[in-house]
Amino acid sequence: MRAFHPYMDETMARPTPQAFDKKKIVAENRRARFDYFIEDVFEAGIALTGTEVKSLRFGEGSIAESYAEVKGGEVWLVNSNVPEFSHGNRFNHEPKRPRKLLLKEREIDKFHGAVERKGMTLVPLSIYFNGRGRAKVELALAKGKNAADKRATIKDRDWKRDKARILREHG
Repeated sequence: MRAFHPYMDETMARPTPQAFDKKKIVAENRRARFDYFIEDVFEAGIALTGTEVKSLRFGEGSIAESYAEVKGGEVWLVNSNVPEFSHGNRFNHEPKRPRKLLLKEREIDKFHGAVERKGMTLVPLSIYFNGRGRAKVELALAKGKNAADKRATIKDRDWKRDKARILREHG
């Protein structure tokens, strides 16, 4: 029989939230879901300077052509564009600089293994501010689609649209 302890009876692991707390989406990579099979989705913090945060709060920024890479035990967001802050001074930031993503070491190791062994890609899906006002990146571990897969995706999307139209017309 177990020894009774007043705190042991009701302690449980905290459940992880399923959906990320997105309050304000700044940039979205809509093309990523068409070009890649999305395997896993992670939330990562992003290391920004002051003028980058201000520029993102104004809704400026793009991740359309960007990707993430594991280099030296760190994950970097490459080719993302955060334009210079309009009211910035001489300490303004460089728009296309690589930005460090803040992840746990276990997640970084998982990314490194998947990219090296399985040939997967790290694709940013969106940049947003969470409920606490922190800038976050929704990062996906993805595998590229070939032309036939893309055609099948277009076919499925068109059929869903037609099906919805038919159901709407015929009740």
